[in-house]
Amino acid sequence: MSQTPSPTAEYHLLFVCTANICRSPMAEYLAKAYGAQRGWKVKAQSAGLMGLLDKPAHKRSVRAMAEIDFNIQSHKSQGVTAELISWADYILVMELGHQVKLHDRFPASEGKVLMLGTFGGTHEVEDPIGGWMGRFRRCRDLLSTCVEGFMDQLPPPS
Repeated sequence: MSQTPSPTAEYHLLFVCTANICRSPMAEYLAKAYGAQRGWKVKAQSAGLMGLLDKPAHKRSVRAMAEIDFNIQSHKSQGVTAELISWADYILVMELGHQVKLHDRFPASEGKVLMLGTFGGTHEVEDPIGGWMGRFRRCRDLLSTCVEGFMDQLPPPS
């Protein structure tokens, strides 16, 4: 990882996908919970490159997360902004295309962007949109593995 904030700092994690209604909201909530479980100072947000505003999480994402006792019904989509890029210590993307678009649109993201899938043994985290519940469950489980794998490599904040 190219940038490591001070271990005494609060980690700011930004999860980015296409629309901010499936993958990145699930990753955001999983990261918040994993940080809390470990007693870490972690703030997580999510955003989409499509720029959708105030859309709820996809109903199958809501259902998949509810199956593991997470309520993401209050989620509202947002687009990636320069402010979010500045706020984030790490920006975790789902696809190589997301990384390319971020670097093109937001030069300040350089050195902060990581492929989330690489922390779970894959390259990209496939978009479950258009799939049945099984696809959303697999995506959720992969996101959980990837988020934990990423966070396990961070020095614990004090």
